[in-house]
Amino acid sequence: MELKISSRSQQDVAVVTVGGEIDLYTAPQLRDELIGALEDGARRLVVDMSRVEFCDSTGISVLLSAMKRSRDKDGDLELVAPRPAVTKVLEVTGLDAVFVIHPDLDALPVAAGTGTAQ
Repeated sequence: MELKISSRSQQDVAVVTVGGEIDLYTAPQLRDELIGALEDGARRLVVDMSRVEFCDSTGISVLLSAMKRSRDKDGDLELVAPRPAVTKVLEVTGLDAVFVIHPDLDALPVAAGTGTAQ
């Protein structure tokens, strides 16, 4: 399954919407998008996972790496609406306590703003 990614930015926040499966083959695409957002000036990365069907350890590693890079810029990486399969991986690994996880993108103030889509 292919990975679909779209992003938009507002000030120093990038909202990255991901759909499909994040695995060994697709994780580099997500990594490039997240690193690109940070290089374009984002400090806070908001990753909408509501359309992610599956995420393996490679995908988790990409998210952790991007979170570290973001925190190095005094920002953070936050996950939004992970599906049950992804939530289970986060819980089993204890990463549900590491990532800030929001139940819904609409609850975030940045969701109301307009940004640039890529």
